[in-house]
Amino acid sequence: MFHWLYEMYFDQFTPLRVFSYPSFRIVASIGTAMLITLLLYPWFIEKLRAKQVGERIRTDGPEGHQKKAGTPTMGGILIVIALVFSTLLWTRLNNPLVWLVLLVTVGYACIGFVDDLAKLKGKQSGPRGLSERSKLVAQFAVASLALGIFFWGLDHAAMGYAPDEHLKLYFPFLRADWYYVVLPVAACAGLGIMVIVSTSNGVNLTDGLDGLAIGPVIIAAGTFLVLCYLAGFQIFVPGVTSEPVVVADILRIPQIDETVDLAVVCGSIVGGGIGFLWYNTHPATIFLGDVGSLSLGAALGAIAVFSKNELLSLLIFGIFAVELLSSFIQRMYFKATGGKRIFLMAPIHHHFEKKGWSEPQIVVRFWIIAVILSLISLMSLKLR
Repeated sequence: MFHWLYEMYFDQFTPLRVFSYPSFRIVASIGTAMLITLLLYPWFIEKLRAKQVGERIRTDGPEGHQKKAGTPTMGGILIVIALVFSTLLWTRLNNPLVWLVLLVTVGYACIGFVDDLAKLKGKQSGPRGLSERSKLVAQFAVASLALGIFFWGLDHAAMGYAPDEHLKLYFPFLRADWYYVVLPVAACAGLGIMVIVSTSNGVNLTDGLDGLAIGPVIIAAGTFLVLCYLAGFQIFVPGVTSEPVVVADILRIPQIDETVDLAVVCGSIVGGGIGFLWYNTHPATIFLGDVGSLSLGAALGAIAVFSKNELLSLLIFGIFAVELLSSFIQRMYFKATGGKRIFLMAPIHHHFEKKGWSEPQIVVRFWIIAVILSLISLMSLKLR
């Protein structure tokens, strides 16, 4: 909205120029989302307690988790509200990529909201929620809608994509102008859908300990903030350059002008996540719920697809990928062997709980791994 004010009234009030700078709008989006969550969560937590919106703990889970029963859940609602509000406040409203990310975010938030409500209304023996099939069908439907619009309904050249760039699959650590594969549009859409759905479910499975999911979400969003900013950033030095210098050309990464505004979305995720973490740190006074974990994971997955970092996202989302993979392997092995297990309990953070690691140990060590993976991902910018 503020960028629109700059476009409309800059001639009458030149200080509005500050709203044209992406760097200012990114920092402002972080601050706005963080203030909303920091200030409103105490009130929101009390409202959830009054309505008895408390966490339901699995009876077959780690024994130490039983004390978490009754802790307010569905806290992701406020993060999504802060994310959407801050994004609309500080991005360019005519950027279709922003609206597609918001479509995915809100769509998955609705799926998570329905699932959380179903769990709260379920039997006392443990949370059940929506069936796995119905949840996946809804997730694939929302992702398919967003990527259908992206691949078949938009003018990619107008958004800054080079010819066929939206169909290219880039390889991390290799020059984007040399090493890529042009895929059929259906294959690109299918890959994008898988990235969004798998990232969403990966974050959902990671959300099992206090602060475990939101920490890597903040780290991943911060990493994509840098990547999206650099992909669309241009430098003009008066008296030195006659035309803007494209940073993406220097770093040999895909140049996509409109991703600058996706950096603002990432800033909103970072700010909202930090505000939530203040109350979600051990011992947590509120949990994300599926409404938060599914939506934040889907938002990150969509940003990875639109910024053409599908393969690099495997590294950035390493924690989520391992959590998802450990749960899948455990299930397949259990079925194939008639009841045997590879891990003491899946997802893998529960395995370490069973091994005797304390909850803060697991959380902080997973955060450290997420930071390392993100740093390696950013190193790829200089290795090209």
